[in-house]
Amino acid sequence: MAVTVVVGSQWGDEGKGKVVDILAPDFDIVARYQGGANAGHTIKWGDHTHVLHLLPSGVFSEGVDCVIGNGVVIEPKALVTEIQNVEKLGFDLTGRLWISDNAHCILPYHQAIERVQSADQIGTTKKGIGPAYTDKVARLGIRISELIDTEHFSERLQNEIQRTNSILTGAYGVGGLDPDAIITEYVDLGRALSKYVTNTTHFLHHALQSGKNILAEGAQGSLLDIDFGTYPYVTSSSPSAGGVCTGLGIPPTAIRRVIGITKAYCTRVGHGPFPTELKDEVGQHMGRVGAEFGATTGRPRRCGWLDLVALRYSCKLNGFTELAVTKLDVLSGLDEIRVCTEYEQDERLQSHFINDARILDTVIPHYETFPGWNENIQGCKQMEDLPFAARNLVSAIEEFTAVPVKFVSTGPKRSETIHLI
Repeated sequence: MAVTVVVGSQWGDEGKGKVVDILAPDFDIVARYQGGANAGHTIKWGDHTHVLHLLPSGVFSEGVDCVIGNGVVIEPKALVTEIQNVEKLGFDLTGRLWISDNAHCILPYHQAIERVQSADQIGTTKKGIGPAYTDKVARLGIRISELIDTEHFSERLQNEIQRTNSILTGAYGVGGLDPDAIITEYVDLGRALSKYVTNTTHFLHHALQSGKNILAEGAQGSLLDIDFGTYPYVTSSSPSAGGVCTGLGIPPTAIRRVIGITKAYCTRVGHGPFPTELKDEVGQHMGRVGAEFGATTGRPRRCGWLDLVALRYSCKLNGFTELAVTKLDVLSGLDEIRVCTEYEQDERLQSHFINDARILDTVIPHYETFPGWNENIQGCKQMEDLPFAARNLVSAIEEFTAVPVKFVSTGPKRSETIHLI
């Protein structure tokens, strides 16, 4: 009947997986619409902690179908391993997981190319995401429908590895790849995935016509959007709400609700401008208490104050109908809380976000300061249980963005979430 979208409003790592996991039981389908195994959605329930990279965060909700849409780039080996790990936990995905036949594959030659192309200048995960999207746009990519067609796949892969080897050896002076070994391995992976492959666009259209509700899940965050993020320090897809339609093949008129996920502070992994970044003891506090290490790479995240200018930009870009504020508990113990409300550029103040990385890297953030709190708020179940200073911060976020806060996360577990009506 309708589509709800969950979008990261910052530079990723906002806690989207937890929010999707909480919402999933109320939906019939959870669908990933972009990104690849560079995503790391951490879910905690009871004594379990699990990180999902390609599978939608609804896999742990019985009776919920899960879709990996055409906008996702899939590394077959990583996906097969992830499916096996989830099933070892007792969650059978047969008849529940559906993979788009139009999704593109990440293959070993994509990872080889990324390793030699100085990707550290951007700070990528080196999982072949960018080269796979490059091949997709250049109309050289291999789709999942081709992967499961053994004879066709073998021929295509031979040609693509020959092309890539000429680049690796000619331009970079490194050894080429062995096509026969890769074909043998990936034909078997294609067979393992074939039972999940279908036309997911038809599947989702039929679901909408049948009155079912769909939860669309993005990876990364809006400030990493290939068009609207801090280019070139961005991902290779569209994690903003605009990517839902192209990444799943559903019409924009089906979208009724867009939930923006924001931390109570900011983090960023890799390179790129970060106006509110803190390199002092407060930033260290956020990193330590918030366990700010990449779920996919293990890299430490850069930490800083909440940037409300950037958040308001994300609200407008995505048309958020509501916000979820995560990791509010990480700020406990700080004497004061600061939020950025303006940028100073060339001695002039402005309150709109700048996605030109060259300029954003030079702005000076101007802050509004709020009193902190010392109480441990982890696990609070109602807003009334929070200290006044914490409630005041949430209210300030609502007022500045003009978007209501409907969820407040006070800890990593499912149960540590305040739901607001």
